Amino acid sequence: MSNAALDAITKRRTQYALTKDLPLAQGEVEHLIKEAIRQAPSAFNSQSSRAVILFGAQHERFWNFVKEALRKIVPADAFPASEQRINGFVAGAGSVLFFEDQDVITGLQEQFALYADNFPVWSEHSTGIAQFAVWTVLANAGIGASLQHYNPLVDGDVQAAWGVPASWKLRAQLVFGGNGAPIGDKATIEDEKRFKVFA
Repeated sequence: MSNAALDAITKRRTQYALTKDLPLAQGEVEHLIKEAIRQAPSAFNSQSSRAVILFGAQHERFWNFVKEALRKIVPADAFPASEQRINGFVAGAGSVLFFEDQDVITGLQEQFALYADNFPVWSEHSTGIAQFAVWTVLANAGIGASLQHYNPLVDGDVQAAWGVPASWKLRAQLVFGGNGAPIGDKATIEDEKRFKVFA
């Protein structure tokens, strides 16, 4: 059975071999990212997801923040491996920094007190869906990516460098670029361990 949406989802894979050569113009990539986030669902239609989109030198600046933050906490003998990994991200064309606006979440907690404890959890659902949506549309456009989590290590640097509001909480970073190597198939566990179906 063929399904276009499932076909697109299947193309989404982690790609570490990134290049600066994108198959689309920067404006087109920006449009895809923004539209994917706009269309991603959120609890109570809160639209709490925020993003900072970085290309070129600004993208490299972010990963240099990460590298220097790691240099302070990673043992010296282990740092070369961390540096090599970060240099692989620098080699990409851009990054999407995903945030959740805590002011939106607090407002919902106040407005709907009965569900107050759930809104932070639902916020994590929202950002996860937004991340997946962006990753999928980029993969469908022939753009490789990998999702990283160097927050809260660089939160202060990000806020200062790009004027990010204090209420935006950094949740993940999607680094993207041209596919510098083939992407393998996804290994999956047996259905018997994962699913139960009743009729």
